[in-house]
Amino acid sequence: MFNHFLRENKISAAILTIIRLYLGYAWFTAGFHKITGGFDASGYLKNAVANPVKGPDGSMVYGWYVNFLESFALPNIDVFNFIVPWGETLIGLGLMLGCLTTAAMFFGLVMNFSFFLAGTVSHNPTDIFLGFIILTAGYNAGKYGLDYWVVAFIRKTVGKAKATA
Repeated sequence: MFNHFLRENKISAAILTIIRLYLGYAWFTAGFHKITGGFDASGYLKNAVANPVKGPDGSMVYGWYVNFLESFALPNIDVFNFIVPWGETLIGLGLMLGCLTTAAMFFGLVMNFSFFLAGTVSHNPTDIFLGFIILTAGYNAGKYGLDYWVVAFIRKTVGKAKATA
């Protein structure tokens, strides 16, 4: 019943638009400030490795993630210095414009969980909660945005490709 409300109701689409604009603005400004102000993730990543998330018994909870940061992220810091600010900016644009909303929100959630796994709580729990609402709503979250036309075009184009195959 709640999924039906989220996915098909016009009132829900309006509420989702407000949530989408809020999250989009937060993502866009975070990314834009990193692009224009210079950004280097190495300090953040080194701190996440040096101070991993620990459980009540003091043992590392996400050892696999710390290993990923040490063995992949830090050696490829230039890649992360590019994809983090541009990813945040593009996620924000997608959400604010309502263009490929579910894809933008999926990648936003991936980034939220990445920050969370590295030990940053901040506003991530709230963003994750709201992000799952947007993701669950699917098309309806971008109905009052560019998805109204973009999703229709994609469905039409993919539908033609399937018919000719």
